[in-house]
Amino acid sequence: MQENAQQEEKVVLFEELGLKKEILKSIKDAGFTAPSPIQVSAIPVVLAGRDMVGQAHTGTGKTAAFGLPALNNMHNKGGVELLVITPTRELATQVSDELFKYGRNLGIKTVTIFGGSSYNRQIDLIQRGASVVVATPGRLLDILKKNMVKDFAPSMVVLDEADEMLDMGFLDDINEIFSYLPTSRQTLLFSATMPQPIKTLANRILHDPEFISITKGETTNADIEQLYYVIDESERDDAIIRLMDSETTEKSIVFCRTKSEVDRLSNVLSNAGYLANGLHGDMEQRQRETVIKGFKSNSVKVLVATDVAARGIHVNNISHVFNYHIPFDPESYVHRIGRTGRAGTKGKAITLLTPLEFKELQRIKAKVGTTMEHAFVPSKNDLRKLNIDAIVKNIEDQSIYDEAHRILDALKEDIDEPTIIFKLISMILDKQDIKGPNTIGIPADKIEQILARASQRRDTRGKGGRSRSGGGYRGNSSSRGRSSSKPRSSSRSGSGSSYRGNKD
Repeated sequence: MQENAQQEEKVVLFEELGLKKEILKSIKDAGFTAPSPIQVSAIPVVLAGRDMVGQAHTGTGKTAAFGLPALNNMHNKGGVELLVITPTRELATQVSDELFKYGRNLGIKTVTIFGGSSYNRQIDLIQRGASVVVATPGRLLDILKKNMVKDFAPSMVVLDEADEMLDMGFLDDINEIFSYLPTSRQTLLFSATMPQPIKTLANRILHDPEFISITKGETTNADIEQLYYVIDESERDDAIIRLMDSETTEKSIVFCRTKSEVDRLSNVLSNAGYLANGLHGDMEQRQRETVIKGFKSNSVKVLVATDVAARGIHVNNISHVFNYHIPFDPESYVHRIGRTGRAGTKGKAITLLTPLEFKELQRIKAKVGTTMEHAFVPSKNDLRKLNIDAIVKNIEDQSIYDEAHRILDALKEDIDEPTIIFKLISMILDKQDIKGPNTIGIPADKIEQILARASQRRDTRGKGGRSRSGGGYRGNSSSRGRSSSKPRSSSRSGSGSSYRGNKD
């Protein structure tokens, strides 16, 4: 594999990349302004017909990086020309939707193939003139082994999220799938990480590929504010609720390590008044689709999910990502926080960890090259102050109804005006139910001791010149409970196959 030279820092336009006018129109319709780094590097390589390995994380625009040039090179003269293999049904649907959007001005039709839907319908949709097939490994392998689609010979094949397929146990299926595909083809492999089994697979299925990787500094989005909170293990539920209460969130994802934890925490957050629902691999497909649809339509505001279950979700207005536990590896951390801060918006990533997990924090910081700041979980008093600020703003913005005059006149018969005002404000304050203990998390003086010990250990290893393990501080380190959070509104939210083508 050849290492692609780093792109110089200059503004590159889509019009400079050699794409057809129909594709450029689709790009404009999609609201894209300038290509991302992976798109700048990958599009010319794919247009030239080269095999390629693209190492890119979630949120970097890799679907467009392979989709735009692949669609640009298609002849659309009948038969499947482009095959995209993805690990999950959700990701297959997302990729299919994006490819249809990019190719609609060329009259390109797409079909999504995954388990749980009728074989006959899927085969019929392919044979009705689809140029693009996006498929999950299991269903695709069944179709190929049974020879259910005649003359299935795509000239371009994309293996998307290859490392995720490895984690999900699909590597044997992938190897077998490629035994059914033409040897004369253009093959593109995209993976966030490159473990040895994926390198071996790439060497087997690709011919003299170009290797493109985003740089270390680009693995995390500069638009994402990253904070961590040090707590005791028993405080996780109280901490996540307190932080959600103190943050101004649009939509958020809470990442858990296990499926049972997803079920339990989604119930905890629902009982706390949040529109929360869980998502994991043991759920029935219909349940999964209902949850994802609810998250996209705002009937679900907080999605509690495992890493694998959330991989195929593409929603741009996710304001916060919460790590209920610090992830096992740096790559997972990058994948998780990449769900926020998309499409030029600001996002926030919040991680809970115990003192025993500081080593994992250091490993992520060193590997990813990111800056995570330490902050303290707001106390009840901090949160009351934030709520008061929000109440004042809500009162200032409140419209006055005609009925308000009549109610005030009735009250003034027995109560003086100042007392009326105090009673009304007190009614509002009564509804500000702040759950949990007054203070949550490790006090500032103990945090200082933990950071000092970590710094001494690094000095002993001859690494004394590095930055402090805890990163920067948020708030006053001399007192506990100082909040760096923004004011929150005073009200809290309570609790197949597809075919895409232009109609003839």
